[in-house]
Amino acid sequence: MAASEKDGTGSGRRPSHGDHTGDHTARRGRGGRAPKPGKHSAAWAMRSAAEQLKELLGRAPESVSAIKPTEEGWEADVEVLELERVPETSSVLGTYHVTLDEDGDLLAYERTRRYTRGQIDRRH
Repeated sequence: MAASEKDGTGSGRRPSHGDHTGDHTARRGRGGRAPKPGKHSAAWAMRSAAEQLKELLGRAPESVSAIKPTEEGWEADVEVLELERVPETSSVLGTYHVTLDEDGDLLAYERTRRYTRGQIDRRH
């Protein structure tokens, strides 16, 4: 198939970043920016955040509840079991907000929430 048939322009050229044809528009993030080529995936950033927080806290994270790219790297919210109790629903967890640079190195973290496992957030 010819390039002009692939890109739908009829010009024989590949679409540029300004074109609104082709698959690249679906990959754009918020703000209309295309992801930078060669950068790491969200899954990679999640693993990196969880591993480094485990090393610092001495407790294994249970999950990553949020992840987003930033201009400098990544931000994530990581859920950590802080106090195990019986029954399990009374165990205490903490949410940690983690900041990573573009290489996945942890720059900062802070606990933003502490709650029991059985607690449900109520939205107002």
